Amino acid sequence: MVIVAIPESLTVHTADGVRIDAGHLPGADDLCFVLAHGFTCSWRKPALLRIADVLNRQGGVIGLDFRGHGRSGGHSTVGDREVLDIDAVVAAARQRGYERIVVAGFSMGGAVAIRHAALHGGIDAVISVSAPARWYYRDTVPMRRVHWAIERPAGRLAVRLARRTRVSPRGWDPVPEAPHEVAGRIAPVPLLIVHGDADAFFPLEHGRQLYEAAKDPRELWVEPGFGHAEAAVTPDLTKRIGDWAAVAVGK
Repeated sequence: MVIVAIPESLTVHTADGVRIDAGHLPGADDLCFVLAHGFTCSWRKPALLRIADVLNRQGGVIGLDFRGHGRSGGHSTVGDREVLDIDAVVAAARQRGYERIVVAGFSMGGAVAIRHAALHGGIDAVISVSAPARWYYRDTVPMRRVHWAIERPAGRLAVRLARRTRVSPRGWDPVPEAPHEVAGRIAPVPLLIVHGDADAFFPLEHGRQLYEAAKDPRELWVEPGFGHAEAAVTPDLTKRIGDWAAVAVGK
């Protein structure tokens, strides 16, 4: 059994007043990774803790629970106002003396990481793993289930009871710009897009659409046999991501 370090608890507040629960693994360097989980996940889940443990060899790590998830307040807006959650954690990382910050997001968190980098900036590199390029995608069975959990009262109740995820019933008004619509604004900040050819939620076309919409410096890693998001990430892939980030920010 692999023993991973337990992050110290951290609480931050967003610009719109939502309390965000986070965990911090201090690093000896001035590099910090901000980890943004997927829908219904949490920084406290074993998969995220394992990722944080590997990245901690390169620098500090702060994992957050998005609004409406885990011990954070508020309600999930499924990729819209979550950019404020990342922005609050980035500010907390700066306050702790980190000079180079890399945001790494998974699935919904990857979409939020892209949108945050494009709309708010203030970071030094972005990593998107298994992220959707566009909204309202329903062409896979898992995504039809996700939409049921988001859009139907019975689905929102089920996901609250089963996964401690509170989804806003109000929906989007207006509809936020999709990740592929804003990806071109990230440059000159380096962007890494990681997508598997065995992703059951979002097929590889999503990773390619994000890559085509972005501008250099950008990279697309197509991972053979790789499934979806944090649950499928291996220690080897995590290490490669950490190594890429260290080079991208000039460590």
